[in-house]
Amino acid sequence: MNMIEAVKAAFSNYATFSGRARRSEYWWFFLFNLIVAVVLALVMGGSNLANSLWSLATLLPSLAVGARRLHDIDRAGWWLLIGFIPVIGWLVLIYFFATKGTLGPNRFGADPLAA
Repeated sequence: MNMIEAVKAAFSNYATFSGRARRSEYWWFFLFNLIVAVVLALVMGGSNLANSLWSLATLLPSLAVGARRLHDIDRAGWWLLIGFIPVIGWLVLIYFFATKGTLGPNRFGADPLAA
């Protein structure tokens, strides 16, 4: 999956918290959001309004792709809440997001790489 496919998949599943997401889908969408935020900050001269609007617009798809990514490693989407714990929570989430998904179907659906 390339960046364009990942961004299309994330936005087409805007508020879909069920199913599974590949590692590439999550990380390409994350990189896309980061690039847009940096470009907005540079173009708008540090204006928080543009970045705030972008963050608000991508909040739901970011949460949804994060939950689907956790589903791929057979964890509930509620594990996203561990990110509220400073540093330790973020490190745990990075580890979870970088972990290879379970092979074959799990309780959250079919393996996205099996197709």
